[in-house]
Amino acid sequence: MSTHESILIYRSFRYLKLASLAAVIAVVAYAVHSPLGPANGGTWLGYTLGSVGAALILWLMWFGVRKRTYAPGHVKLEDWLSAHVYLGLSLIVIATLHTGFQFGLNIHTLAYTLMMLVILSGVFGIYAYSRYPREMTANRQGVSLNHLMQEIAELGGECNDLSMNLSDEINVMLVDAGQNTVIGGGFMRQLSGRDPDCPSTAALSRLQTMSATLLGDDAVQARRLITRLSRKCELLARARKDVQLQALMQVFLYVHVPMTFALIAALIAHVFIVFFYW
Repeated sequence: MSTHESILIYRSFRYLKLASLAAVIAVVAYAVHSPLGPANGGTWLGYTLGSVGAALILWLMWFGVRKRTYAPGHVKLEDWLSAHVYLGLSLIVIATLHTGFQFGLNIHTLAYTLMMLVILSGVFGIYAYSRYPREMTANRQGVSLNHLMQEIAELGGECNDLSMNLSDEINVMLVDAGQNTVIGGGFMRQLSGRDPDCPSTAALSRLQTMSATLLGDDAVQARRLITRLSRKCELLARARKDVQLQALMQVFLYVHVPMTFALIAALIAHVFIVFFYW
């Protein structure tokens, strides 16, 4: 079991039990609460749940500071992360009951929406960091990305050497494949994990078609070239897959962190309006 999965069962689900208890207490309190009029965040229970939710949000945000602190603390980082996951999920219940299911086009609903987006991005982060590192290890097959890149470059050189005695058209294709093949590119290209206009793939397809018309030494040389170019395309696919998996893990940070700061800003505005203008 991976380290990321073990966080979910850390200390025999201690923080899942704690978060579940908090959610159950909130549900029971909401069920027995009898406000004058519809339930909302302005009742004593609404204020209590709101205060608990706000405190949890600030505490959860502090995890970002704690994990960048190299000095040992009184609480292990594993405890922080496991609690971060489960107490963050408990906010779905606590904050929803705080609203009394009263939503509208206002700063209060905006804060709630941002909180849900932060939580959902966190759920994706758990999924990404538990699955994609294993996929990267399997995809690399025991070698590093730098090693893959080096082998791709070496195969490109071998392909150029093998094409020297073949037609100019083949040589031009191989030069184009060597100079214009890209691994990565823009962020959306990285996420796709492929390049539909890859000149190496195009050269392989064209060479396979042309090889049927070649005879003698040219045919032998073309088959050798196809073998090397096929291997290069295979490694290119693996390298692009590696970049794709890294990009997918970065998506979590690109969404989770900015959304968290937006949530804090909306939360401050929400609290200010409640206490000064409500």
